[in-house]
Amino acid sequence: MLINLVPEFLSVTSAADPERAYARYRDEHRAVLDAYWRNYVLDPDSFQAEEVVRASLSADRTDLRAVVAGLNLPRLVEETIARATDVLGIDQPTDVYLMVGMGAANAGELVINGRGAAFICVEHFTGRPNPQSYGMGLSPERIPLWVAHELAHTVRYTSPGSQSELHRLVAENAGYYDFWLTGSRATLRELIVNEGLAVHASQAVAPGCREADYFGYPRRQYQRLREMESFLRRSTEHELDLAGLGLRLRYLTGGMSPAARLVQGRVVPERGGYYLGWRMAEPMVSARGIRESLRASAQDVCAWESRSREMAAG
Repeated sequence: MLINLVPEFLSVTSAADPERAYARYRDEHRAVLDAYWRNYVLDPDSFQAEEVVRASLSADRTDLRAVVAGLNLPRLVEETIARATDVLGIDQPTDVYLMVGMGAANAGELVINGRGAAFICVEHFTGRPNPQSYGMGLSPERIPLWVAHELAHTVRYTSPGSQSELHRLVAENAGYYDFWLTGSRATLRELIVNEGLAVHASQAVAPGCREADYFGYPRRQYQRLREMESFLRRSTEHELDLAGLGLRLRYLTGGMSPAARLVQGRVVPERGGYYLGWRMAEPMVSARGIRESLRASAQDVCAWESRSREMAAG
């Protein structure tokens, strides 16, 4: 189900007392907004959060208002949800939120009381960078790619047929997805495969874009990762079955310093694990399709790749 919070947020920014209006807005949508804050921003009740809210409410939103006025974003997203439901075999109630974020991720996934949720922060998709809102300036045409990507995660986390570690961890956490808990307890193999499968899902649901766009990479970064693939495989081989938040931050999280991404004397490009996971999942997706692959364990996905590499070697 699509839930469009953008008009309500824009009304908050135009209120006589925006901060009080935001407090009411947060109360009304607390389940999803607090989950978004805690997973992708910071503690929403901290002193620092007050400063973030204040800056967000005062940011120039001319670019966002132009996109909302000029494009039928709800229809674009609803069409993508319909395609994703068919292609990915979405079999659990799932919500997609169009919203305005706090300058953090452009999109993300949540599970709230057992129900999957994907969110798209529209301020990042206005086609022009906005330093006040921290908008990335992505084209609105890329929204379907990220809707599909995040819905793929919700399938892996909530589908009854999923064999993923993340499905188990969400269930053990009373039906809630927690970025920090899963980052600490899931193996690097699971986390990398999870993102790689989501990229494949995005390609299947929204075909026809440049490959780099499905990863959210600049073209130069995408080329760099292709060149570094052999090194990435060697350097992560002994870490794949380890768990630790630092591994997730190093290979799968944007905004990390070069020092945090230093591996065996070389700096890995930001979110390099997305590319590696995509390559690791490719044989199973090609052979079994994205529906089955999304629900497979990371070990099964990697077993398909191992057999494929053995066959290629003769």
